[in-house]
Amino acid sequence: MMNDNILETLRMIEEEKLDIRTVTMGISLLDCADSNGAVARQKIYDKITSRAKNLVSVCEGIEAELGIPIVNKRIAVTPIAVIAGASSENDYIEYARTLDAAAKAVGVNFIGGFSALIDKGATPADNTLMNSIPTALAETDVVCSSVNIGSSRAGINMSGVKRMGEVVRETADLTAETNGFGCAKLVVFANAVSDNPFMAGAFHGVQEADTTISVGVSGPGVVHRALHKVRGARFDACAEAIKQAAFKITRVGQLVGSLAAERLGVYFNIVDLSLAPPPKSGTPWRTSSKNWGWKPWEPTAQ
Repeated sequence: MMNDNILETLRMIEEEKLDIRTVTMGISLLDCADSNGAVARQKIYDKITSRAKNLVSVCEGIEAELGIPIVNKRIAVTPIAVIAGASSENDYIEYARTLDAAAKAVGVNFIGGFSALIDKGATPADNTLMNSIPTALAETDVVCSSVNIGSSRAGINMSGVKRMGEVVRETADLTAETNGFGCAKLVVFANAVSDNPFMAGAFHGVQEADTTISVGVSGPGVVHRALHKVRGARFDACAEAIKQAAFKITRVGQLVGSLAAERLGVYFNIVDLSLAPPPKSGTPWRTSSKNWGWKPWEPTAQ
């Protein structure tokens, strides 16, 4: 049985392009808040670089040991508006630069958490962060930003909607030379979950443990293959095939996440199953519409 599971996993990796899309370390910065912004930023840099110093090497070791590709290594931190609000500074661009420097020091692909949560209203710190987003994303390389502007419980912060529309445009203008790439690092949420370890809207929830590990697994090819095997079957058979495929994919993510958390001495948080397109061409999802005879939707002529 163990050999069958190993062979099945290897087949998912080789033939169905299964990969671990990201291993993300969540780091709480609540203990870094300080009325002196410079002191707070030094605390932030020191904590990130100390907690994540072995993240990349541990992930590379697991990748080599198990033969499972780990595409990205990332960090998510407590929303910066929460931390920077303790100071009286009128912009938070230096906080973004600190995050950028810390992320580069430990070698991760992205760091998320230059964020604010304003679905029920904005504090002065939230407004300052939103005003800082365009320049922060233009002047940093790996920092990602997010703002939650609405929720089913609290409604929609229409002032926040207006301001974030302006922020998106300002960010696009400031990063025009890179085709507006700053906007690719910015997420405007409604109903953001309390802890989101996945880019570009990642932030570490205030209710989470001090340091955690989460895993994102990409497996559209695995699901495609599973559906191909039950082509023409009843709907409940298709649902069962998807459920079984999702379990197999999640099992791989749990294995990687558990090993990473144990070796880094932190808590294992969650596994996220993504069906986002894989980065490599020639993967099953790219040819599925042709193989299955699907046609693109076209509007009815009026």
